[in-house]
Amino acid sequence: MKIKKFLLAVVSAGLVITAVICACTKMAYTDILPVFDILAAEMTFPTGNEEYSEPEISEPSKQESHAAITVESSEISSPEESKPEIKEMKTTDFEISVPTDEEIKEYEKNHEGEEQYPVYEFTITQGNQSYKNIQIKNTSSADIDIKSELESKLGFEMEETDKPQVLIYHTHTSESFLKYDTGYFYESFYPRTTDTTENICAVGEEIAKQLNAAGIKTIHDTTLHDYPSYNGAYDRSYATVTEYIKKYPTIKVTLDIHRDGIGTDTQKSKPVFTVNGKKAAQIMILSGYNYDGDEEFKNWEYNLRFALQIQKKANEMYPNMVRPLNFSDFMYNMNINTGSLLIEMGAESNTLEEVKYSGFLLGKVLSEVLKKNNMPK
Repeated sequence: MKIKKFLLAVVSAGLVITAVICACTKMAYTDILPVFDILAAEMTFPTGNEEYSEPEISEPSKQESHAAITVESSEISSPEESKPEIKEMKTTDFEISVPTDEEIKEYEKNHEGEEQYPVYEFTITQGNQSYKNIQIKNTSSADIDIKSELESKLGFEMEETDKPQVLIYHTHTSESFLKYDTGYFYESFYPRTTDTTENICAVGEEIAKQLNAAGIKTIHDTTLHDYPSYNGAYDRSYATVTEYIKKYPTIKVTLDIHRDGIGTDTQKSKPVFTVNGKKAAQIMILSGYNYDGDEEFKNWEYNLRFALQIQKKANEMYPNMVRPLNFSDFMYNMNINTGSLLIEMGAESNTLEEVKYSGFLLGKVLSEVLKKNNMPK
């Protein structure tokens, strides 16, 4: 009898709590969702194991397909045979393309009859560990001394050379973005494309342009590692990077450029900040901890130091540009060398223009960090 009474009490309490939650959700639906989005953003990891459902990515065109590793869309040759193409670019500011009223009307006409879902904006600036202007979200199994790591030497030194020292690549190459900043997205929105002018490659190109303009020779690889199969993308990008390093042993920095995915099929959120009155996408740097003692990842600490240098400089140059540095128990090909990082450029719900602007800014930040020859003062 006592057990029955106890069970009845538990069930009753559960019903009351459920009713309260439902009532609160109904009254403050739009207030609650952004909070859940931010929590989701803080938990997002590029696992490389997710299977994507329909609609499928369109078949790459002949110009987009890559039978071999590419450098600026051309085949790798030995250092003696050729040098990566360096494109000149003015570095004063980034010109954001603003859609016309006609373009917006055409966009809406093409989606006539579809459901619209909201896009929320947010800015994350606080982690669970901090030192001066540096914020970290440390979910690893290790305690870190930010001050000590920031003052320690990196695992590489830049050289005065015309040979490549930086490689930018994309494990999830087909990741793409919203077309326009309308505050909503349509039900048919599918954030993946093999068009390198519309996906994450366009962002990597902006980063590379700024580094090359600063005299830091940079290769930008646009190999499709996640198409036609998403699974195994990290294995394929690892092979790509190691082949580059074999061809160009002067490469010291390898940056895997991604974008985050924040939200659900019926609501999404995007991380933003503003620079010179222009909206840009917040970025998040990821650095991994060797939690299982893998011999191949014994130099993980050098990556963390590099990440901290970037985080520090970004906050000095462009406040609120970076979300808290994501330090956790993962590797994601960061065992390749002592200058390997993964960087999330905005999210699928940012526009391509917002994220390209962030790529432009990140290129400037990286140029300053690398030109210091990596020796903290």
